[in-house]
Amino acid sequence: MERNIFDIRYVRLYISLQMLRDCIVPKHKVSAIRGGIGEMLLRANCIRDRNCEVCDFESECLVQRTLYSKFEEKPDFVSSGDSVGYVLECEDLRQEMRQGDLLNFQMTLFGKTIVYFSQFIQALYALGQAGLGKEQAQFDIYLIRNEEKDGILWQQNIYMERCKPKMLSSYVEKRVQAFQGRFDIRLNFYSPLTQKYQGSFLQDFSPEPILRSIQRRVYVLDCFEGIDGEEAYNRFLPQPVLLRQDSRLVQVPRYSTRKDQKVILRGIIGNMLIGDIPEEILPYLAAGEILHIGKNTSFGFGGYELS
Repeated sequence: MERNIFDIRYVRLYISLQMLRDCIVPKHKVSAIRGGIGEMLLRANCIRDRNCEVCDFESECLVQRTLYSKFEEKPDFVSSGDSVGYVLECEDLRQEMRQGDLLNFQMTLFGKTIVYFSQFIQALYALGQAGLGKEQAQFDIYLIRNEEKDGILWQQNIYMERCKPKMLSSYVEKRVQAFQGRFDIRLNFYSPLTQKYQGSFLQDFSPEPILRSIQRRVYVLDCFEGIDGEEAYNRFLPQPVLLRQDSRLVQVPRYSTRKDQKVILRGIIGNMLIGDIPEEILPYLAAGEILHIGKNTSFGFGGYELS
C-alpha cells in the first residue's frame, strides 16, 4: 500500500516545569533544555568516554537512539549527527523566576523517536535535580499534557494511553479545509528561520525558497519514516505571489556541550503575506506548521503559523 508523503507520525507534548526556588534561568531556554537533556542522558547511559565517533556501542546507544534516531533511508544531503526526531519550542524569555513559577515549553516527537518518550522524561527529571543553566535552577516536572490538554504526567502519575501518536496527514487535511479558497495567507514566523538558498542565507522572506524548504523538510521526515517521497521532493511547486514581507535578523546564543564552546545561531523572524495561492501548495504550508523548516529545527527554529 502506497503511503501518503504526509503520513508522518508525531506526538505534541506541552510541558510545565515548576521552579523550586527563586532563580536565574537562561533567556533562550530551548538550548539549555536540549543541552541539559543530552547531558543527563549521557550521565545515565554512556559506558565509554563520550567519544561517540569511535564507540563500539554506538549502534545500540540509548543516547544516540533518543537524540539522533537513525533514518530508514538517509538522504545524501543530511549530515551525520543531525537531529530530526524532535522539535523543542519555548517562547518564555524571562530570566528571573520565583519559587513556584511555571516554565512552559513544547516538545514534538516524530516517528520512532516517540517510543523514547520515557527516556526524555527521565532525563528531564534528572535535569530538574541537577539544575538548568549556569545558575543551576532546580525544578520539578509539574505537568505534561497532550494536544487535547489531557494530562499524560500529572501528580507523579503517568498515563501513557494519552500519549497516542497522530498522523501529520490528518492535521494537514483539517488545515487545508480551513484555508481553501482564501486569496491570501500570512506566514507568521514566531521563531528564527535559518535557511540557505542558492549559496546564501535568506535575509528576507520569499515564497520560492520557503516552499522549497518545506518540501525538503517533508522529504527528510519521509526518509526518517521510511516513506518514498523522492518524486514529491523533486516536483516543482507552482508559486504564489508575494504581496509583502517584513523581516529582521536575530541572534540566539547557545552553549554547545559537544563542541565545548559558545555558538551563535542566526535567523530571520517576521511575516510574509502571499496571494493567488495554488491549491497544490496548501498541504505543504500546513505541514510546515508542525514540522518547522530550515536549519536548527530541533532548537525550535523555523516555526510559523498560518493566518
